[in-house]
Amino acid sequence: MATLATPAEKKGQQVPEEKSERKARPRVDEKFKIFSGTANEALADEVCHFLGLTRGQAMITRFRDGECYLQIQENVRGADVFVMQPTCRPVDEHLMELLLMIDALKRASARRITAVIPYYGYARQDRKDKPRVPISSKLVADLLTTAGADRALVVDLHAPQLQGFFNIPVDHLFGSPVLVSYFRELNLPNAALAIVDKRRVEMNVAEVMHVIGDVKGRTCLVIDDLIDTAGTLVKTAHALLENGATAVYACCSHPVFSDPAVENISQSPITQVVVTNTIPLSEAAQREPKIHKLSIAGLIGRAIQSIHEETSVSKLFS
Repeated sequence: MATLATPAEKKGQQVPEEKSERKARPRVDEKFKIFSGTANEALADEVCHFLGLTRGQAMITRFRDGECYLQIQENVRGADVFVMQPTCRPVDEHLMELLLMIDALKRASARRITAVIPYYGYARQDRKDKPRVPISSKLVADLLTTAGADRALVVDLHAPQLQGFFNIPVDHLFGSPVLVSYFRELNLPNAALAIVDKRRVEMNVAEVMHVIGDVKGRTCLVIDDLIDTAGTLVKTAHALLENGATAVYACCSHPVFSDPAVENISQSPITQVVVTNTIPLSEAAQREPKIHKLSIAGLIGRAIQSIHEETSVSKLFS
């Protein structure tokens, strides 16, 4: 885990995120459609508003035993379709919704199906670290391909090399332009780079070993791709303050926030935790004053536009 007093990206390395509230413009394009599962409908609506589109109509219900039933309720024949669904809690239900929606669109003769996955669940299980365990992230990638996805659009994979698990093209977005823009406006003092060495002793449990670098008298920003229980984050904050840091901020793209994350953050010495809306926040997280949410809808919207128009997605980060 890296810590940074303020974002020290070189000039021109990142493009600050524009406001996602781009004015919606009238648009009629029957061959360009965006659908969403139930995991984060608010983000899907923001993206559609940014692009001037209306979200595609789909019915998702469940039998009494929890089995999912899904129906696409408009014509998609020959269309370029994007299906938005983070695989956040409940992970398996949302993953199944995504797979069923992709299959339904394929069988309805969509020309191309892009799985837009703001948060890719199972990404942490990317190798055999113990005997007789699955490589779950590879299995999920295979399931998406088998269901009928032609390409994928993901945000901040836990490890960038996970793109190699897919047998379809993958566009990998980073939440950093959104986060960097916010922290630049805060103008935090005393920038410097330090590394916090951590060792994971078991699932959801990590021990901070020591801080590499001088943080004395500095304002520190802890950067990570996701925050789960916030246990590691809080230990990192204590380690930095014990080494002389004056304040600690934190940021991540994916606010997983499993219990007791919100409580841990609330009781910690961290000044502020800044997250994006790849995953919807719980009511408790929304009420917590230390947690601040930024929208990533504009970034995803521009990427979807680029894919649809067959232009470069990498220009968003050049």
